[in-house]
Amino acid sequence: MMQLSSRVAVPLVLLVAALSVPVSARDRMPTGVPAQIKELYACRDIADAAARLACFDREVGELSAADQAREITFTDRETAKKARRGLFGFSFPKLGGIFGGDEDEVKEIETTIRAVSMDRSGKYSFTMEDDAVWVQIDTTQLPRQPKPGQKVKIKVATMGSYFASVDGGRSLRMKRDR
Repeated sequence: MMQLSSRVAVPLVLLVAALSVPVSARDRMPTGVPAQIKELYACRDIADAAARLACFDREVGELSAADQAREITFTDRETAKKARRGLFGFSFPKLGGIFGGDEDEVKEIETTIRAVSMDRSGKYSFTMEDDAVWVQIDTTQLPRQPKPGQKVKIKVATMGSYFASVDGGRSLRMKRDR
């Protein structure tokens, strides 16, 4: 029988352990449809009309109770889109489509500057109309000082940063602070 040296065995064990983590994590991911909704949908399969109505009444009552106890939350596509827009610039793990999936992922936003400040190193900080605060992380200098009321387009860049362009001018590399 062939023996593995510790130089080969240790990395092999670590590789197998690393590959098994995503499988176990995937098992714990939400399925997308809450159990309360699945049980409500199951009522459709009952052939007897009286039993089907009783099932719907029971499940809607349980769904209403879960809603009032804040165990389940309902939202529509537009509300989810506004939530994604409000969180634009923050990094979050994938939440199983809690905000409607990736098809509506926000890639850029347009907003208005409410306040501008500059630190001692000459880097800008913008407070936007929605109270979001964005700070400059590069050393780009603008030919004109940004002012409150100007429009800003912020779009996804690389490595967790974003490009902000004030009134269509030169882009600054930014990150969202809060």
